[in-house]
Amino acid sequence: MLLKEQAFNVKKASVKLAAASTELKNQALAQIAKALMDRKDEIIKANAEDLKRSEEENLAAPLLKRLKFDEAKIKDVVDGINSLIKLEDPVGKTVFCTELDQGLDLYKVTCPIGVIGVIFESRPDALVQISTLCLKSGNGVMLKGGSEARNTNRILADIIAEATDKAGIPTGWICLLETREDVNEMLKMDEYIDLIIPRGSNEFVRYIMDNSRIPVMGHADGICHCYIDEHARIDMAVKIVVDSKTQYVAVCNATETLLVHKDVAPKVLPEIKKALDEKEVALVGCPKTQEIIPVSPAAEEDWKTEYLDYKLSIKVVDDIHEAIDHINTYGSGHTDSIITDDKDNAALFMNLVDSGNVFWNCSTRFSDGFRYGFGAEVGISTSKIHSRGPVGLDGLLIYKYKVIGNGHIVDDYAKRVKTFKHIKKDADFPL
Repeated sequence: MLLKEQAFNVKKASVKLAAASTELKNQALAQIAKALMDRKDEIIKANAEDLKRSEEENLAAPLLKRLKFDEAKIKDVVDGINSLIKLEDPVGKTVFCTELDQGLDLYKVTCPIGVIGVIFESRPDALVQISTLCLKSGNGVMLKGGSEARNTNRILADIIAEATDKAGIPTGWICLLETREDVNEMLKMDEYIDLIIPRGSNEFVRYIMDNSRIPVMGHADGICHCYIDEHARIDMAVKIVVDSKTQYVAVCNATETLLVHKDVAPKVLPEIKKALDEKEVALVGCPKTQEIIPVSPAAEEDWKTEYLDYKLSIKVVDDIHEAIDHINTYGSGHTDSIITDDKDNAALFMNLVDSGNVFWNCSTRFSDGFRYGFGAEVGISTSKIHSRGPVGLDGLLIYKYKVIGNGHIVDDYAKRVKTFKHIKKDADFPL
């Protein structure tokens, strides 16, 4: 089947899916969860083939870690689906109601975007998360995963399509793309696709934006920071930095740069080095850092780099303002955390750091749709559009304005026979 025909089918199915009941969508999600567990051996076998081929092609270790999809990860995505089932259906919610005039009411009501095109990295669990979020929010989806995971992605997409067909979801709502040529063709399909979400580097996101008329919600680099303020507790700072960097290094919310106030640096940096040495993290630092602990010199490029590996760059700063300026200069707008007991400094940091996620006294690894209670995430948006930060169900919705009248015509208002009242009402859309 030609890709254009597949896109047409996804668009057609998405119109029906937009009106699907909560019960039907939840039944379909339950079918997916069951099918994933029932066919886990097939999935693991397909994934083993991808891992073997990728190892032979010398795929980097962090990417191999992302690619691995074993029974534990299958159980994780099933847990995510079960969590998603429990969430309230976001479609058809009344945002507000305004009485324009007696008997003439305006409603702002949530609805699906339509067809979402998602280009994502070599993480098979991402395919499950993205497709199930799109299903719950009533959107059709076209998926392009990393070529390293092609066998795993194929079987996962087939399992999801078969399970949802069995549940009664409109056939064709999900489509898997496999080649770069498919992506380039998809970028031209603005008559079928309503939003593209690319997950990858800034250069990749920019390429997508420059080569498509379709709106793009960019998920760029995850250059995340921890800033240890002069009023931080040493034990807390060490604990948070170690978790932010090493809990899982091959993800976009792992910390890549550590900023430390000059007054606390002599106390905290030796403790951090000791803890990170145990995790085999390579450290690079500015000249002031090198005066305190033995580390390799950091280059300008280090402040701009998403390592996705056991490596951390460290900079000693004079004050919180220098830390904020550094983050806003070199950061990717993803996630940044301040560690301090000073409430005013925390407020200043959280107000002035220009990122989708700003934290106080906690790990950057909390920046995640599942941990936020969104069920999962399609990605993390660093764009300043309708959705920012982890993009869960709400980020896959738009809205309609619906007006109910009773023979009302504009001419009566133009001739001042009637006048608008514009009274806010606490009412849900009645249909």
